[in-house]
Amino acid sequence: MIPTRLIKRIFEAASIQRWNDHVRPVELTELDKQAHKMLIAYMLGRFQEPAQEVNWPRIIEGGLFEFLQRVVLTDIKPPVFHYLMKKAGRQLNRYVLEQVQEELSDLTSLASGRPIIEEMAAYLERPDFAAREKRILSAAHYLATKWEFELVYNAFPKMYGIDETKREIEDKIEDYFELPGVQRILLGGKSHHFVDLLSQLRFQKRWSKTPRIPQTTVLGHMLVVAFFSYLLTPLRIKKPCKRRIYNNFFSALFHDLPEVYTRDIISPVKRKVAGLEQVILEYEKKKLEEKILPLLPDSWQEELLYFLEDQFENRIVQEGRKKTVKEMKEEWNRDEFQPVDGTLVKVADEMAAYWEAAISLSHGIRSPHLEEAMASLENKYGNHKRLAHVFSATKDYSS
Repeated sequence: MIPTRLIKRIFEAASIQRWNDHVRPVELTELDKQAHKMLIAYMLGRFQEPAQEVNWPRIIEGGLFEFLQRVVLTDIKPPVFHYLMKKAGRQLNRYVLEQVQEELSDLTSLASGRPIIEEMAAYLERPDFAAREKRILSAAHYLATKWEFELVYNAFPKMYGIDETKREIEDKIEDYFELPGVQRILLGGKSHHFVDLLSQLRFQKRWSKTPRIPQTTVLGHMLVVAFFSYLLTPLRIKKPCKRRIYNNFFSALFHDLPEVYTRDIISPVKRKVAGLEQVILEYEKKKLEEKILPLLPDSWQEELLYFLEDQFENRIVQEGRKKTVKEMKEEWNRDEFQPVDGTLVKVADEMAAYWEAAISLSHGIRSPHLEEAMASLENKYGNHKRLAHVFSATKDYSS
């Protein structure tokens, strides 16, 4: 079960403004920054794998723990944050853990099988815990920060103190040059272009014809769906294999990547215009093959296709070939079968859409589009034994 308090906590990141003491050409939110960071972490981890094994469940959980830490502590300026962590890190981390204790209390870590709050405490308080994965996430953090800062810097390069900030970010990134992925991204070639392409999804607003508070982007939505997919995975199987955890999270994280070329075509248009959904899928596949895959190493391209094709269908790899299946058998819960719970990713996607609408209504922003979407999803999941509680916000937000 995913507590509704945790759902609301995740969406708080969409209201946290970044660089709000600088001139910003676009709105920069913590949710989008964290989404960009996790996509870059995927790249850094994949570049690392030929030389070292990467513990992907630790990467995913570490990303969630750092996300929650930033949401609880809100937008403390980086120099202040690092100074406070150096001087009073234990007290701050204790405060963070106290704030999320209740909403995480019934959840289990997929990386260890322990209560996830214990895993988060170890992650925040022990420097040696998941040290390699922390380093990948930290490098991804600074690379995502660098991308944001370039926007800010170009908007007002004469601002007092901005050159000092520029040097600090560059110096921090240099500390991670031993990671092959950092080197590849900073070369300015296709890996750099892929990072830039991913970032463009933060310019695309969800529910573009409907006013909402907070407004969310396609990029931020992708991370919300990925976190929901991770948290929902135990509903399918108590002890998922590592590759299933990885596939569910990253197929969700990348699920709207083709929208960088199509933008967010709303579901009613897709479904009510005969044949349009298939045409959109064909166009997305064409752009994926022509524009996106060439930016990735050859060895990654098959994996990204596996994430994105038939993305809301359950699938496995059997005898070297992808196979879509209606129900996932327990015998396929092994890394060798590359299981993906595509129908679960679909639930996570609809759950994210539901709460995007519900939270806006909670702020008093009413719209027929939002109310119709909520009613439709409540009808769909209202009788589901394990999911009904996360599709039941209308009673709280109705006037």
